Amino acid sequence: MQNVDSSKLHPEITDIPDAFRLEGFKDEAKYLIDGKIMTCGNSAKVYSPICYEESESDKRYRIGRFALLNEEEAKRALQAAENAYGSGMGEWPQMSVDERIKHVEEFARYMLEQEKEFTLLEMWEIAKTYNSCRDEFKRTVDYIQDTVDQLRELDTNSNYIKNVEGFIAQIRRCPLGVSLIMGPFNYPLNETFAMLLPALIMGNTAVVKLPKYGCLCQEPLLEAFALAFPPGVVNIINGDGPTIIPPILKPGSLAALGFIGSTAVAKKLIAQHPYNNRMRTILGLEAKNPAFVFPDCDLKLTVKECVNGALEFNGQRCTAIKHIWVHADIIEKFLSELNLEIARIRCGMPWEEGVMITPLAEDKKCDQLSQWIQDAKSKGAHIVNPSGGECSGNLFYPTVLYPATNDMDIYNIEQFGPVIPVSSFSTLEEILSYMQASPVGQQASIFTSSPLNAAPLIDILVNQVSRINLNAQCRRGPDELPFTGRKDSAEGTLSVPDALRAFSIRSLVVANEQGRELFLRTIESRKSKFLRI
Repeated sequence: MQNVDSSKLHPEITDIPDAFRLEGFKDEAKYLIDGKIMTCGNSAKVYSPICYEESESDKRYRIGRFALLNEEEAKRALQAAENAYGSGMGEWPQMSVDERIKHVEEFARYMLEQEKEFTLLEMWEIAKTYNSCRDEFKRTVDYIQDTVDQLRELDTNSNYIKNVEGFIAQIRRCPLGVSLIMGPFNYPLNETFAMLLPALIMGNTAVVKLPKYGCLCQEPLLEAFALAFPPGVVNIINGDGPTIIPPILKPGSLAALGFIGSTAVAKKLIAQHPYNNRMRTILGLEAKNPAFVFPDCDLKLTVKECVNGALEFNGQRCTAIKHIWVHADIIEKFLSELNLEIARIRCGMPWEEGVMITPLAEDKKCDQLSQWIQDAKSKGAHIVNPSGGECSGNLFYPTVLYPATNDMDIYNIEQFGPVIPVSSFSTLEEILSYMQASPVGQQASIFTSSPLNAAPLIDILVNQVSRINLNAQCRRGPDELPFTGRKDSAEGTLSVPDALRAFSIRSLVVANEQGRELFLRTIESRKSKFLRI
């Protein structure tokens, strides 16, 4: 395996720098319901994907436990959220915007105290690099502040009274009700909070189901939630999804579902709500983001962007480049440069500086990737980079497969790992056919120096994906920009302003000539929390 010091792939505890060792073992499976932090007797052990012994059955570091709640505890979480919402008359939804902002800012202050513990736990739990874990925490803190600032602006703009064709009206955004929030393992803090915080600050209450991988690192934040929010506003649970999610969905009281995961799971969740037309869905689902490389591209820049886009955090990002299409005129040259760039990548432990490839968090992920590679090889693809397909423990070396064709699994599925299928094209018609057949449509990247190449492809892609990146890898940020997708890639839009709208609904008070006096006198009375200036 190239660029890998095999002695570091299975580090003994004495090999781990002191700054990156966990200070304590999380042996209590904690959860939060109705403002109380509790310990669950039924729990599962949490093991790091980092192995410490190379053998037929590599041993992994045990770092804690997570709760395995039952149906009754899930019902209690839902009941707590329902009580806190109180059909819109609870303390939280009836609070003024300024009051809710104070609670959110208080939470952010408590949250900041947990930066180091969160960062270490996330690094150990999902093997994301230490610097990336720290960046995720800081980005989330910034997201909270941006959300507060955006809501203040939104609320100020809502103070105006509209005059329309003889009617006067005031329009404000109101909460939807109880929300179920389910974030992903790869960004367990940022992606979860990108849904949870807008939901809360708009006056909704929430039940949060943590991901199986990436749940332990959020335990330090339970106290911050308990201290900063009224009881029942935030309830954080964990366990087997098929056990604890149906009791939350089946009563039909959920008003919003924020979910990031697979289309198959999303469909199952929605189907369990008896009145799913009453449940707003904000979904982040699969993506198979392609990159299209033209002969006139800056080859070194293109290869570097493609490698970073495909392999950062092992390619386990919904925004990763997951299929590279290269013009037939430069395919051999591109593959040669791609191999050279991959050879420069560092593989190793997440605390090592400059490491890109780290152990995979999911159990048996290496076996799954190997199966897809074997399927592709059996149908004519070749591993074109040295050491491609090799693995040790949970660490899987980057693998480039060429040519990828539509009869291969890797051509169609979202691999969510460090395997890069490469195909060639000669005409835009081939690209159009590929995009039209694709069931997903989040992003794409175009690499060219000519508007003559970019312009017609942009016009194809804007109706197939939701974001096009020019001479750059696919990505989410900045958070002020819309983040969504077409087809099976998303439902709803997540950006700072869009998320506030997604978890709220416009309500308005309207008066014609007969009601004008009452409208104005109610404002003057300052008795209404809604109708005011």
